[in-house]
Amino acid sequence: MVTIEVRRLEPSDDRSRFRSGDPDLDGFFHRYAGQNQFRHHIGVTYVAVHAKDIVGFITVAPAEINIDALPERSKRRLPNYPIPVLRLGRLAVDERARGRGIGKSLLREALRLARRMRNELGCVAVVVDAKTDAVPFYERLGFERLESLEGGLISKPTPVPMVLPLSAIPAGQGES
Repeated sequence: MVTIEVRRLEPSDDRSRFRSGDPDLDGFFHRYAGQNQFRHHIGVTYVAVHAKDIVGFITVAPAEINIDALPERSKRRLPNYPIPVLRLGRLAVDERARGRGIGKSLLREALRLARRMRNELGCVAVVVDAKTDAVPFYERLGFERLESLEGGLISKPTPVPMVLPLSAIPAGQGES
């Protein structure tokens, strides 16, 4: 495993060399991650840095989901109104750095944020709209599929909504 630092994106970070191989993810990171974080304040991007190069990123934002979308066992003891969660907006690893645990390191940071959010603001789960080819990655980490909504774009595969209840995270995982 490569030694990396995971930290918040900074305005001075050079994002231009990052290439995940996915034009949508790369376009977001190059053009919109900074303005969404620094100007619009609609999400925060965390970057994995190795030898001054950005080798991965994850974008997160607080959100809520309808309790009816949760798996049955996760609904127990929760009130019947929208539930606070941490939403993973985007996650990508530079294609030159794949297979080195960078995606998992970024997810550990998101779990740490979710636990902090739980204690400071309220949060019961981490939610992601996974690309179809990323579903096995998230399933290996304990995420479960949420009830899907009908619809979607014909030109792009429909993302798979998935959830990881904080109560399902083993003690110590995601802790700072």
